[in-house]
Amino acid sequence: MKKGLVQSEDGEIRCWWGASDSLYSTYHDEEWGQPVTDDVRLFEKICLEGFQSGLSFLTILRKRENFRKAFRGFDFEKVAKFGERDVQRLLKDAGVVRHQGKIRSTSNNAERALDLVEEFGSLAEYFWQYEPKKSKRPRRMTYRALTQMTESEESKAMSKDLKKRGWTFVGPTTAYAFRQAMGLVNDHLEGCGVWAECEEERG
Repeated sequence: MKKGLVQSEDGEIRCWWGASDSLYSTYHDEEWGQPVTDDVRLFEKICLEGFQSGLSFLTILRKRENFRKAFRGFDFEKVAKFGERDVQRLLKDAGVVRHQGKIRSTSNNAERALDLVEEFGSLAEYFWQYEPKKSKRPRRMTYRALTQMTESEESKAMSKDLKKRGWTFVGPTTAYAFRQAMGLVNDHLEGCGVWAECEEERG
């Protein structure tokens, strides 16, 4: 078996990280790398990647339902209306990551998301413009490349443009993780049980 692939107890072959915890396994099999075009889901994903900065993503997955409840299902029209009262409420909520900067960032980014929708028609229309051209897609993502790659030309460009538009907690590394999560790239290792499915869905 190729380096980086693991056969789990259920018999499924997964990227190594997707076999380390049942929450990771579900996330790996059903979400990570799957193309997302729903604006609310896209906003959720980019916010959660921002909250993950400096933490294990497993921590975020364990708190995700709490995050959804606290941030109104990540409906950015609602989150954009958050005020100081909401910030203080969330700082007391042990069910989420109580980082003041990241909480305020989520509210700010919700307002900026509304601006993108007004300009581009949807968040999906904006984010999918950063999909790498087919000619530039690596046919095979290797374990070594995946463990060393934290940003790309496209993630740097996305991060730079989002920051110019007033978004926060969207550095190149966060932007790259978001691109992986929303399926702009398929960084599953070839041979992984869902690699082919993600490739087919991305076209």
